[in-house]
Amino acid sequence: MRTATIDELTRRLETLPSGSRVVVSGNMAVPWEAVKALDAAQESYVLHALNAPAGLPERDGVTVETCFVGPGMRRHRGLRYVPSRLSLVPLLYSRALPPDAVLLHCSAPRDGQVSLGLEVNVLPAAIEACRARGGLVVAVVNPRMPFTFGDAQVPLEHVDLLVEVDSELASHAAVEPDPESRLIGERVASRVADGATMQLGIGAVPDATLAGLTKRRGLRVWTEMFSDGVLALDEAGALDPDHPLVTSFAFGSTDLYAWLDGNERVRMLRTEKTNDPGLIAQQRQMTSVNTALEVDLFGQANASRINARIHSGFGGQTDFIVGALHSPGGQSFIALRSWHPKADVSTIVPLLDEPVTSFQQSAIVTEHGCAPLWGRSEREQCRDIIEECAHPRVRDDLWEEAAALGLA
Repeated sequence: MRTATIDELTRRLETLPSGSRVVVSGNMAVPWEAVKALDAAQESYVLHALNAPAGLPERDGVTVETCFVGPGMRRHRGLRYVPSRLSLVPLLYSRALPPDAVLLHCSAPRDGQVSLGLEVNVLPAAIEACRARGGLVVAVVNPRMPFTFGDAQVPLEHVDLLVEVDSELASHAAVEPDPESRLIGERVASRVADGATMQLGIGAVPDATLAGLTKRRGLRVWTEMFSDGVLALDEAGALDPDHPLVTSFAFGSTDLYAWLDGNERVRMLRTEKTNDPGLIAQQRQMTSVNTALEVDLFGQANASRINARIHSGFGGQTDFIVGALHSPGGQSFIALRSWHPKADVSTIVPLLDEPVTSFQQSAIVTEHGCAPLWGRSEREQCRDIIEECAHPRVRDDLWEEAAALGLA
């Protein structure tokens, strides 16, 4: 490992073969200085990241490759989407998608190691695959990045170049949930018992669900990501103090980042572990809460596509639904509004036109009610989805469609 400037990094990146695949930290941990250096160094390359925000280079010669499409990638003209369950993405780096270089956004070194901080996810597998084929590993170290533990820790001898920067981390201040999201969150929270293990994402419904759990006790966390809602649970004394909080990446406020820094209760694990259905199933009362773009009368959920255009991807939804349903006392919810405010359409549809992201959840929850699915006949499922979850203005139409589908 040697320390380099951005200019030296640029010159080193110029030596990569044209069309190289470069994996970078995704979500809200993109090492922007290194991405700019790569774009200046290479006329043609593949930039591989998960759930990247806006700001990625967009020009001829740049291919943006991902297994989970972020908001900054959805309309990128160079997008290459590779469908995969999140738990299986790490295998791709040693098989179908070998990286020539990895650009990491890390903490400042401590005791001979840097930490991947907010974003562990698929990066350990990318580092291993890159090193196995003699590729370049770059650590962009930032004193503002929290030092987190678990699989986040990377020995300095595994890094070829270390580049120092000092830049603000992307952050997100929690907002007050809208009335519909608050009601959905309350409905889900009412079905969570003391001692449950929680998996939730980021957004109004997960935030509202966590807000409804502050009076629970002995809760555990095993999830692919968390935000400030977990911090609120900790402050309320709702978490099991003797059990680590397991996640793979985090995104939230600067208060959350300060809480994460040096916090040994939090174990940032690689995706192969956090999203392994077998390990998820071992967690007590595993409770998975996910959302979707739409749900049909068979209980199938689409969380991936809008009008055939990729919106996100499989992500970890299937991993956690399967794992939760195999957990003793486990359950899995798809929680969503009954009406899409922007598109002005029902999110409960007769039959999905888009590829199915997941199915066979424990229940569907909207602001109107809860439709239990698991263990019930398809006609019972259909009845409750219409009567308990659909918006009243479309229920008559849905009953007509249900009859045509043989569900009524």
